[in-house]
Amino acid sequence: MFEPAYLGVSFLFSGVGFVMFMYGRKQGRPVQIGAGLLLLIFPFFVHDALWLGLASTVVCLAAWAAIKSGL
Repeated sequence: MFEPAYLGVSFLFSGVGFVMFMYGRKQGRPVQIGAGLLLLIFPFFVHDALWLGLASTVVCLAAWAAIKSGL
């Protein structure tokens, strides 16, 4: 569970999630708040670096697509 790859991916996407959540909360944007919370919570449930990276990438791409479509 505490492999270097897992810790690196976890810190990377949790950091992105924290920044996204704080930005969304400050600006009142629900897409960023939701995506940020998901990125912060994923490392508690996904214990493999590859799956954590893939799931977090999908969340980031979904948030990006939602923002580009005007949500």
